[in-house]
Amino acid sequence: MERWDELNKFFKKTGVILTFGLNALYGRHHIRRGVWGGDWDPTNARDFIKYTLSKGYHVDSWEFGNELCGKGVSASVSAKQYGKDSSPLRAMLDELYKNFHPRPQLLAPGGFYDKPWFNELLQVSGPHVINVVSHHMYTLGPGNDPNIMKKILNPNHLDKASLTFGNLSSTIQTNGPWASPWVSESGGAYNSGARNISNTFVNSFWYLDQLGMAAKYNTKVYCRQTLIGGFYGLLNRTTFVPNPDYYSALLWHRLMGKGVLAVNSYASPYLRAYIHCAKERAGITVLLINLSNQTTYNVDIQSGNGAELHYTKKRSLTHGLKSSVSWIGSKSSDEKLSREEYHLTSENGDLRSKTMLLNGRPLHLTERGEIPSLVPVFRDIDAPLRIDPYSIKFVVYPNFSTPGCK
Repeated sequence: MERWDELNKFFKKTGVILTFGLNALYGRHHIRRGVWGGDWDPTNARDFIKYTLSKGYHVDSWEFGNELCGKGVSASVSAKQYGKDSSPLRAMLDELYKNFHPRPQLLAPGGFYDKPWFNELLQVSGPHVINVVSHHMYTLGPGNDPNIMKKILNPNHLDKASLTFGNLSSTIQTNGPWASPWVSESGGAYNSGARNISNTFVNSFWYLDQLGMAAKYNTKVYCRQTLIGGFYGLLNRTTFVPNPDYYSALLWHRLMGKGVLAVNSYASPYLRAYIHCAKERAGITVLLINLSNQTTYNVDIQSGNGAELHYTKKRSLTHGLKSSVSWIGSKSSDEKLSREEYHLTSENGDLRSKTMLLNGRPLHLTERGEIPSLVPVFRDIDAPLRIDPYSIKFVVYPNFSTPGCK
């Protein structure tokens, strides 16, 4: 258990909210190629959890298995058997954590979505056994696919992820409304990602788009594969220097609140837009992603039950913004209001650059090895909102009021 002890020292120092995966094949027997059967043996899991509790280590949730659903990846277990085995695991967690509040959540199955399999899992396991339906997403395919760049920049390909999110939402509503959806693993391209793509600026286009889409479908947690390892790591695996997606994830974490607003967009499919309540303050945060290689969009955001987004390629529509928005607080009519902009671009216009620019300045670690300050530029609220080709922009309107953010 020495390695587990070392890891928990790291978790404590960094404030990690931990989900740990349990071996769901333990005790089963091999039936035929790729298929396993028989009851799960909880002995090893029980011993491990008891040790974890004895050391005072905190685990927020336990995930039952990894990629064993549907046809599986290397191995599979039937949904009926999996659902049957989930109940004793839930009972064991309730027993071991009887004096703890809240008790850890149980996640399953931690694999690729297969509608009939997931439906049966929830039907067999029954109410309030599985708290979270966890699934994996690698929508760009294998890392050695020569068309990955084209997929990332193709709005029609990015939209395919909505089918998975929508179908899983339907599965949960019909068979397990007590559960919530998580993406417990996603890295864009599987098999360690794509060399000189997954660790470069262009990767943030699909990543931030999928974060926005996941939130729109009520996904509660989205876990990125991975912090360190492969080409898709958020940190360089030898120097630990942040890759561009690290900064994208950090800005999302700091700026996008939990409230998700419906966006009625009248824009080109190459202009992606997601709007959340601002995090831990009044207002909203708008995420704009421009997949076009030549078109600059001028954007107008209007309030309502959600938000409406209009765009034009040649002239700005933002002159209508002030009259269509309810401003928070008592502001005099001549008081100057501003918005915050965080504009992300690649260095020298190279989409495969490993350096990301924030408002034109390269993001590098400080001389002390610390994360640089992510400072916005402030624009007058009436100034045209523009998103350049092949760029990403977070925009915070601290005085924007909408019924969805109270």
